[in-house]
Parts: sequence; C-alpha cells; structure tokens
Amino acid sequence: MTGQYLVTLAAPPALEESIVDWLLQFGSQTGFTSQAVHGHSSREEGLSLAEQVAGRKRQVRFQLHIDAEEWPRFIEQLKRDFTGAGLHYWLVPVIESGHL
Repeated sequence: MTGQYLVTLAAPPALEESIVDWLLQFGSQTGFTSQAVHGHSSREEGLSLAEQVAGRKRQVRFQLHIDAEEWPRFIEQLKRDFTGAGLHYWLVPVIESGHL
C-alpha cells in the first residue's frame, strides 16, 4: 500500500478533548484539524428532544492525513479506545495534497 488517506471523525462535543489528546498521542506526523459542525439525519436514534426539534446535532469533526501503512493500526486503536462512544469515522484516499 502506498499513498495517503484522509480520515474524518465526527464526535460528540463531550469527546473533543479526549480525541485531541488521543490524536496527539497517536503520533501522526501530519497534524490534524478540528471544527464544530452540525450533523443532520432523519434517524432520531441517539438524539435528544431538543436535537430532534432543531433537526441537527452538534458534533466536532476531526480530519487528518494518514499514510496507507498507518491506517489499519489507527482504526484498530480507535475502535479499541472509542467503541460505544458515539464516534463516526470514514476513510478516503487522497488524490493529491500540498502546501502553497
């Protein structure tokens, strides 16, 4: 495997500091970004009454590039440390990236 992947995590705001600490300890050389976002879904499962009325759920999104060789270990550790925490993740190949 070669190349890089973009990992995106969507997490409840209560997990923000724990995930920041976890990502810093993971040791990826690329750093990461975080941003407050709102999740939208027609599924009411896991939503408070206020979130159901508002039609959105507050979340924090984290994104980082990860080398192809690193992602299996990353996902394995993520599952080990955050199973059941309400975290959603996805992984997509990076076609190109750079600094200008």
